[in-house]
Amino acid sequence: MEFEDYLKKLLGSSLVTSEGEKWSKLRKLANHAFHAESLKNMVPAMISSVEMMLERWKQHEGEEIEVFEEFRILTSEVISRTAFGSSYLEGKDIFEMLTKLGMITSRNVFKIKLPILSQIWKSTDDIDSEKLEKGIRDSILEIIKKRENAMTEVDNYGSDILGLLVKASNDPDKNKRITVETVVDECKAFYFGGHETTTTLLAWSVLLLAIHTDWQEEARKEVLELFGQQPPNAEGIPRMKKMNMIINESLRLYPPIITMTRKVQRKVKLGQFILPANINVTILTLALHLDPQIWGDDVYLFKPERFSEGVAKATNNNPAVYLPFGFGQRSCVGMNFAINETKIALSMILQRYAFTLSPTYSHSPVHVVTVRPKYGIQVKLHAL
Repeated sequence: MEFEDYLKKLLGSSLVTSEGEKWSKLRKLANHAFHAESLKNMVPAMISSVEMMLERWKQHEGEEIEVFEEFRILTSEVISRTAFGSSYLEGKDIFEMLTKLGMITSRNVFKIKLPILSQIWKSTDDIDSEKLEKGIRDSILEIIKKRENAMTEVDNYGSDILGLLVKASNDPDKNKRITVETVVDECKAFYFGGHETTTTLLAWSVLLLAIHTDWQEEARKEVLELFGQQPPNAEGIPRMKKMNMIINESLRLYPPIITMTRKVQRKVKLGQFILPANINVTILTLALHLDPQIWGDDVYLFKPERFSEGVAKATNNNPAVYLPFGFGQRSCVGMNFAINETKIALSMILQRYAFTLSPTYSHSPVHVVTVRPKYGIQVKLHAL
């Protein structure tokens, strides 16, 4: 089985991987689910999810805590509530199966297999990935059926991602209708993408703030000025200038996705190279983010002030070199969702705790679909 086969099992023919008319149809649905008013309505669910996490943290005040796993549970809870009207516990099996499938996919990126051999012999990864794909599909079909049964009387499937997808699969207009398999694929993509990238963004941001306590204090001051001890609100979240700078710099140093592939539509000159039409080009996000010609000789240093006047100014009016969420019409549809969730979580943590890096922490970023800490991130919590 080739890498593309594993990737298809993980994400299916979803918004992330589809093209043409199908992509356009799915993008419209996703845009509707994540427009400004929808994001505003998601804030209470995000706050409630963070409160659940912080309640667990009370048992560890003054102690060491591993935040990567904590954020994985948090972001899984948030995407479950906001996109699927359920909870982390209800979707726990799906998250675990998707995580395992993501690990299998990641370790097969550079493996080359003989096509003939693949047809007559299956590796352990081939067998396990097929079982996981079936398990994920069956679990998502149950959730879809549950939503359909709950909504048949009122003919209203809900305004979240799941509701919009189920409604589209039952659309009386055949031209607008999507298949059940498409619904399953989209659910897989949103379950996986909706928590994976935000988990790593939160984890690396906390690591950087634990090291750079001066910036941690600056962020805390901003949070307290805007919200006091109250939870963040939809009006104040866009006004968080210091937090924006910190998040942008965290995404520059530790972008969740370090490569992306784009197809060349027509013959084009790129520097000294002539690229023919219909070839795929891999863009190295991390190489752009750490290029001293773009960012200066201090490129490896954590300096949120780079973004004090926004991304355009930080990149010398070339924002296409900053790609934490992609660029152009295929940029991540959940970007504002992830940023809002990160701001809310960091704000509520800063209101309650100061944190420092534990001496047990071992710095080892690894690429497993996203860039994550191999041994977790251990910090010490100090209640304020």
